[in-house]
Amino acid sequence: MSLDEKLAQLVGYWVDQGDEIVAPMAGEMASSQSYSEATRHGLGHLTRVYGTRPVDPVERARWLWAEQTRLRTQTRLGIAALVHEECLTGLAAWKAATFPTPLAWGAAFDPETVREMGRLIGASMRQLGIHQGLAPVLDVIRDPRWGRVDECISEDPYVVGTIGTAYVEGMQSAGVHATLKHFVGYSASQSGRNHAPVHLGRRELSDVFLPPFEMAVRDGGVRSVMNSYAEIDGIPVGSAPELLTGLLRDDWGFDGVVVSDYFSVAFLETMHAVAADAGEAAQLALAAGIDVELPTGDAYLAPLAERVRSGATPIELVDRAVVRVLMQKEQLGLLDDDASEPPTAIDLDTPAHRDLARRLAERSAVLLSNDGILPLADPAPSRVAVIGANSASSSSLMGCYSFINHVLAHHPETPDGIEVPSILEAVRRRWPTAIVHHAIGAEVEGDDRSGISAAVDAARAADVAIVAVGDQAGLFGRGTVGEGNDVESLELPGVQRELVEAVVATGTPVILVILSGRPYAVGWALDGPTAPAAVLQSFFPGEEGATAIARLMAGDIAPSGRLPISLPRSAGAQPFSYLQPILGGVSEITSADSTPVRPFGFGLGYTDIAYDALAVPPAPIPAGEPFDAVVRLRNIGHRATDEIVQLYARDTVASATRPVAQLVAYARVPLDAGEAAEVRFTVVPSRLAFTDRSMRRVVEAGEIELWVGDSATRRVSSSVWLSGATYAVTASDARRVEIAVDRGADVPNGRHDAGGDGAGMPAVG
Repeated sequence: MSLDEKLAQLVGYWVDQGDEIVAPMAGEMASSQSYSEATRHGLGHLTRVYGTRPVDPVERARWLWAEQTRLRTQTRLGIAALVHEECLTGLAAWKAATFPTPLAWGAAFDPETVREMGRLIGASMRQLGIHQGLAPVLDVIRDPRWGRVDECISEDPYVVGTIGTAYVEGMQSAGVHATLKHFVGYSASQSGRNHAPVHLGRRELSDVFLPPFEMAVRDGGVRSVMNSYAEIDGIPVGSAPELLTGLLRDDWGFDGVVVSDYFSVAFLETMHAVAADAGEAAQLALAAGIDVELPTGDAYLAPLAERVRSGATPIELVDRAVVRVLMQKEQLGLLDDDASEPPTAIDLDTPAHRDLARRLAERSAVLLSNDGILPLADPAPSRVAVIGANSASSSSLMGCYSFINHVLAHHPETPDGIEVPSILEAVRRRWPTAIVHHAIGAEVEGDDRSGISAAVDAARAADVAIVAVGDQAGLFGRGTVGEGNDVESLELPGVQRELVEAVVATGTPVILVILSGRPYAVGWALDGPTAPAAVLQSFFPGEEGATAIARLMAGDIAPSGRLPISLPRSAGAQPFSYLQPILGGVSEITSADSTPVRPFGFGLGYTDIAYDALAVPPAPIPAGEPFDAVVRLRNIGHRATDEIVQLYARDTVASATRPVAQLVAYARVPLDAGEAAEVRFTVVPSRLAFTDRSMRRVVEAGEIELWVGDSATRRVSSSVWLSGATYAVTASDARRVEIAVDRGADVPNGRHDAGGDGAGMPAVG
């Protein structure tokens, strides 16, 4: 291969890139090369050929197959291009299904359903000739002011790791390579600002931010990783060989391809100023371990070629990356002849897609409060008021990286391409005989209060008012949440709080539905004179989200979602994580209160669950050995439900400070009315490990407090003692807890007090 041919394999080309801003600084970084010139020596990646503009999938597939044939037959090497697309909430293409946003995946606590979703998304991509998906996001949430929170799964690294790995396994089972992002530390940005510096200690990096990526690499076998835009303690990740090579490849054994986040190689010069020019930026990135520059070849083409030819950059760095790229293409069949034909018809939003989208939306809705109004009683209300800007908007159900909000927002003349019923439409379908009064009341953004009086009138004329508020996702200042839409306040945007309070003041029972991409400080809505009768939190639930919400309100299904992130008290209490040491919580030596208004893992249901004892080994366990923790529970109510059983631990004394609570494992357990179950968690040593003073991941001897509950709050508890020498965790150690659920187990009716706070009390779930 000539140098030009090698470099061509290390870059992408954005065929459709125009004035639409769908990536940071995309307009400023647009490639000046024509497509024919860029592909003269071949091409590594085709960038978002379906996902940049609304193109008909069948017509675009015909173009893509012809273009791949041209690359195979009319370039000297005959190597086809790898096609990548965004797929965070489903394939980001016109007419493709849109699933709930990742924050909703976390709220569902349901890896199996996420695995199924990944498989469906991957199958759609494969049909269209797409080889690589730019998901999942494994950034651990640290500050809800950050605009990209809706792209993330949880504030807990184990939830992020297990659910993100399930997505990887599902997608890759369909023959499409998943891409982990953003490796690593991106979400720890200063003050929750996008692209802001990250001030992160090595121990927190190791114990909180790296475990989800390690699980997806070691257990999920992911084939691609994308670097973070972040600089950690002054070192941009895109120029850090200790992370992209030493840790990722040498320590973890990753043998796939590292791709750059869009324009991040050039950012080493323009935003971080650690490179004098684009050529030096290319060398830094290539030496660090970034194999492919996306979305275009701003640094890896002419600037890098000049350095290689002058001897400033060793050709061995280029060869290393080319070998990795060609190995990936070989795995995907791109080095072979292809006699296939493009699809002449394709359904990207089948009944299977919609059924799964609805199930995930149902399982991710979190009931934050309920005075008994939900489920709505029979007979159904005869007069319903549906209020709020998000009540009649389909885009309010979608995340930032949905095609509707990411791309179609720039093409208002183009229809959605998929059916997305609004809350208003879903209410009318679910209660067809009811008289429905509708009023916007107030927009998501702005200070226009002129519509509030009409909303008040609608509420007064109704038996119940459903008020839908929250966010409108978008990018870089367009919308209230999403990439580049960071905030200083966690109050509901605009005058939506005033709208809710005015409707509540009418005396008509109010069900508040929050459609958002981040948790807001809504303590005022959960307690006191301004509190609605019920509050339902739904993190951008996707195309079937409104149908799911209507079914939940009607009682067709019970809510079972849990908060994947603590519900904040205020913006001033941020950043906050339930994974805090003693000094991170409330104390007598500060007047500031960071206690969340609802804890991590919280969520109400329509029945009562009794937790009855937590059994652990009575004798000491060697620090490097697994052990079983067994809890018994019973549905003592009259409705079937799914209970999210959560096992927590606290290392009472350690050589480094440890969190006062840490989720060890969780299980989604279906329970019929009156049914009992026994849940057995086989806790592996890695779940109790931390980074000690010598920067080793270890498990130390001593007492481990354990408790089980329906949130991070203790229900039934016990302790286990670890004995012997300190155990150093190895690569062969299991990272996921094995769970066995025996439904219908012989569980005594009596409630045994195992010594925990609230033991023997029924948990609402």
